Amino acid sequence: MTVVFKSQEGKKQILEYYDFLLKKISNPYERLIVDTSYGKTFILAMGKKDLPALILLHGSGMNSSMWIKEMEEYSKCFRVYAIDTLGEPGRSDEVQLPFKTDDLADWLNEVFHGLSIEKASIVGISLGGWLGTKFSIKYNQKVDKLVLLCPSGIGPQKKSFIFKFLLYSLFGEKGINRLFYKINGDKPIPEIMLQYQKLIAKYFNFRKGTIPIFSDQELSKLTMSVALFVGGKDIMLHSEKTAKRLERLLGHAKINFLAEEGHSIVNQGDKVREFLRM
Repeated sequence: MTVVFKSQEGKKQILEYYDFLLKKISNPYERLIVDTSYGKTFILAMGKKDLPALILLHGSGMNSSMWIKEMEEYSKCFRVYAIDTLGEPGRSDEVQLPFKTDDLADWLNEVFHGLSIEKASIVGISLGGWLGTKFSIKYNQKVDKLVLLCPSGIGPQKKSFIFKFLLYSLFGEKGINRLFYKINGDKPIPEIMLQYQKLIAKYFNFRKGTIPIFSDQELSKLTMSVALFVGGKDIMLHSEKTAKRLERLLGHAKINFLAEEGHSIVNQGDKVREFLRM
């Protein structure tokens, strides 16, 4: 079994910072635990229970704290569930399910069942976009609308990223700060989240497996409403290839190519909400 955290002390610091961020939520919210056959899953829930369900899926090396600001806006029109993916630096169990099987999609389906959700819209970023796509392909009837923010699995990853990561790492904290600046599309990250990302980078063992690319046949099963947002300055994924491929395969998809954005597209909430309300 993969060791998710590098040390118990590191895990403790990451989760304490998580709780520190949650204290900044101004709206009422709930902490939920759903038991699945794959492990216990931690979820942040916000919004009236009779509103349409919206699932938020974070990226690799992160947890649902990344959605705190957006959740308060989404919860005006949706019952929002921000889910900590298994095996990531959050409060779900430390089980890293393989990418090459249906386990992650089946796990998310069990979470749907545990939350009594028959159908929901999904917003996923990076690895969360891949997971949202994977789930929507297998459980098509359970997804109303799908929003993909710089998703993995549609266009290829940039091989140059690992070299940039190693290069910036040679320059210590200044280099790491610069790397996150580049990931964010040459824009500064709020200090409170920058410090958290550096803490996670220090104590979390990032997944090293290659994220599979979906086949044309698989992507053609995305018959629900789909919106794609990718950044022209993404140093991790080939955004233009992602956009062109999805546009070619899904004529109904709304493609948003944002030339000045990077990989961390978290500032498109207004456009995402407009799409979800259509």
